[in-house]
Amino acid sequence: MVHDSGWSGEAPDERETTGALPLPVRLALCGAAGSVTVTLLNETARRVAPHTPRMDVVGERGLAKVLRAAEQRPPRGAALYRWSMAGDLASNGAFYALAGIGPRRQAWIRGLLLGATMGIGAVLLPRPLGLGSQPGSRTPLTQALTVAWYTAGGLAAAAVGRALGARGDGSTDGDGR
Repeated sequence: MVHDSGWSGEAPDERETTGALPLPVRLALCGAAGSVTVTLLNETARRVAPHTPRMDVVGERGLAKVLRAAEQRPPRGAALYRWSMAGDLASNGAFYALAGIGPRRQAWIRGLLLGATMGIGAVLLPRPLGLGSQPGSRTPLTQALTVAWYTAGGLAAAAVGRALGARGDGSTDGDGR
């Protein structure tokens, strides 16, 4: 839609009137919110308490496995940790971005379902994928915390999606909620 004089009788672009960010930017921010939330929970708790989720260990194993399959030598120690964290942030961010797609009124349920699905997958999938289990994963507390932290990430992504949604782009239900 082109608006050069305002005489066309057409409505101006929604971003001009609402100040909304373009959809790709909003989705990136939703994804970042969810990814950073789950990473901060994991990294903070693992330093101060026993039996906390250790998805960082599973991530390192996964990265090393992929690199070996590509006939590359995986980094070791701190370098492996850094590369794994970057991969976790990017992949989790891409998944959590989905919380920003669709009507705002459904953002909370999308965030809840996305996060819970990721958490359940993080508990159940490492062993079948050949990554072993995360340290301490046999305790119900560790499993519950894993699901809770990924769910918190989904809810953080949903909160950002709701806050940044704008009318007219498919991210609201028409009433601004």
